[in-house]
Order: sequence, then C-alpha cells, then structure tokens
Amino acid sequence: MDHRSPSVLAVINRYVAMCVTTSAILGGSFTVSREILSYPALSGQAMRYSVAALALFAVVAAGRRRVRPTAREFVRLAAVAATGLVAFNLLLLFSLRHADPAVVGTIVGGSPLLLALLGPLQEGRRPALRLVASASVVVVGAALVQGGGSADAYGILGALGLLVAEAAFSLFAAPLLPRLGAVRVSAWSTALAVPMLVLGMAATGEAPRTPTAAEAGSLLFLGLVLTVLAFVAWYTGVNGLGIERAGVFVGLVPVFALLTLAAVDGVVPQPLQVAGVLVVTGGLVAGLRVRTPARSLAPT
Repeated sequence: MDHRSPSVLAVINRYVAMCVTTSAILGGSFTVSREILSYPALSGQAMRYSVAALALFAVVAAGRRRVRPTAREFVRLAAVAATGLVAFNLLLLFSLRHADPAVVGTIVGGSPLLLALLGPLQEGRRPALRLVASASVVVVGAALVQGGGSADAYGILGALGLLVAEAAFSLFAAPLLPRLGAVRVSAWSTALAVPMLVLGMAATGEAPRTPTAAEAGSLLFLGLVLTVLAFVAWYTGVNGLGIERAGVFVGLVPVFALLTLAAVDGVVPQPLQVAGVLVVTGGLVAGLRVRTPARSLAPT
C-alpha cells in the first residue's frame, strides 16, 4: 500500500502519464514513418527538427521566463543533439540495413536497464537494486513482444550504438531540466541538430527534393507530434520521476507498436507477444513502487 499523500500521488501520476504518452507516440509512429522511407534521410530529419525548433521556440517566446543556457549547458545540449537526435537516426538506418527490425528493437529495448544503472551513477547515487530488477523484467518482456530475427556483426554493432544514443538522449539532458525546463531543452537540442544534419548532407552528397503531399504531412507530424509533444512529455517525466524510473517506460514502446500493428494492419498478436505485454506491465508496476530521491518541479 502506498502511504504517500494524495497530492504527491497526483503529481507522480502526471509524470507517469507523460512517460506513457511518449511511449504511445513513439510506438504508434511507425505508420507515419513508413511514408518517408523513400525520402532522403538526412534532409527529412533536418526538416523535421527545423519544424520542431520553430514551434518550440515560439512556445518559449510566449512564456514569461527568460533563461538562456550557459556555455557549459550548450555543450550538453549539443551532446543531446549529436547523440540522441543525429547519431540515433543515422545508426537506425545503418542497423536496419544489416539486421531485422526485431533484433534492433530487442537490443535498443535494453535502454530501461541501462538508464536504471547509469542514471543514479550520473547523480552520484547507487542504483536501486529493486529498480534494476524491475527494468530487467521490462527488458525481457519487451524482447518477447519484439520477437526474433537475424543480423550480421555490423547490425549488432549498429544496434548497440543505437542503444547508447537512446540512453544518451536522456542522460545528457537530465541535469539541464531543473533550470532550463523541458521545452527549452527540447528547443535548443532540436535547433542544434539541424546544422549537424546539414553538414552530414554536405559530407554525403545527399540532395534534398521537394516532398510529396504525403511525405510533407508525415514530416509535419514527426516534427510537431513525435518531436515537440513527445520530447517535452518525455523530459517532463524524466525530471519528475527521475531518469531511472522514467526509463522503465521505454519498455512500453514495442507494446504500443504491437497494438498499432493490430489496429492499423490487422496483425493478430502471437501468444508469446501477449505474454510479453503482461511481463512489461508487471515490471512497470514493480518499478513504480520503488522510491527514488524527490525531484524538483522543472519549469516548462
């Protein structure tokens, strides 16, 4: 039984809702992402993050707080952009050329365990063993949901790099959230990612082209929903719950992807996948029962 006050539980539930919302958006976004598979990758990501940065800075400008990142904070923001945004997308494309999506998803699904270990260490704390155990359960459940597949050595290495980039997206950003807030961290990181992607286009010789109507709509969705809404929701949850507890919710991404497949493409989940959903749920419930140090309420 949880003896925390109703007001504290209400705040916790708000942060839980933020993390679940992020997982739902990510897990359900594959139907939109399919529309831009033939569009130049770096150009598409540059457009996506340009749209997101404009929207996020509009929100910042409308607010009353005037906070600018320090030089040290800019370094961290650039690290978020370079790893969690640019490297993540490049490694994803590379991995999928050498491995089945299920293999890539299973390896990246280890993110909850990595965050449960590295999040506390970054703050000078010992990892909570019960939370590490809960994250491990979530990882196992996510692997069951993903299923099996094949990969070569390059695919495995690419997926491992993808796992590191996924974790870095949260680890580099977490110390910035109490002062800058979720919106500013999202705005600056997306803005800094754009010139990095443009440099990548120049280095690879990728030429942008005018997107079709379907591609333009998909890029707008990815920029405004998958980036603006999901990034802000995720960082709000990370700051409120702590990086290690928020990280457990990454295990919901393949669950929502499975539900989206069932709803959109009529794919019936296999019994092992249903069992995986139950395992993920059990790990999440156990993880939420673990107490972690109190978090400050980050400005938005």
